[in-house]
Amino acid sequence: MAGLDDLYSQIPVADIASRLGAPEGEVNQAIQTLVPTLVGSIQHNVVSDDIDSSSLESAIASQAGSRLLEGGVNVDQVDTGAGEQFVARIFGGNDTNQVASALAGSGAGGGDLIKKLLPILIPIVLAYLGKQAGGGSTQAGASGGGLGDVLGSILGGAGGGAGGGNNPLGSILGNVLGGKQGGAIGDILGGLLGGKK
Repeated sequence: MAGLDDLYSQIPVADIASRLGAPEGEVNQAIQTLVPTLVGSIQHNVVSDDIDSSSLESAIASQAGSRLLEGGVNVDQVDTGAGEQFVARIFGGNDTNQVASALAGSGAGGGDLIKKLLPILIPIVLAYLGKQAGGGSTQAGASGGGLGDVLGSILGGAGGGAGGGNNPLGSILGNVLGGKQGGAIGDILGGLLGGKK
């Protein structure tokens, strides 16, 4: 079954850290915060009645067919240009600079690291979601369908306190998905995801 731990296992942290020239521990911490933020933001797009998520769902299906996850992710094969475009699709038209600035200091690390990580992480996350949702054959529609189920299972495990006390994911996801006012990431994402203007 799809879950955050399974998704994390697909991400070659050491290779990404090496490519970015950043400490592995710092990159790993950023990934642990960014991945559930990405998944929560994708879910918001898929289930929201106010957002046409068809292009995002097509991107997920396309990434599922990219074979990116087969045999382990090769960081050099990740299309960061596509990753940049996915940032705007997921975060309400905001570009990588805007998203990185908004998320900097939220536990995901500095803005420069986030800016470099997002275009690498997003294609991996989308490929994983597409693979779990049926290998690109999903036509999710507004209800989410198979994709909605996959997103729910990933986020359900995180929101339920899985991972123990050393992992801030539960509170981050509570803020992102529950709309609780106390959370900086929840407030930031509300703005990035197109809070009513």
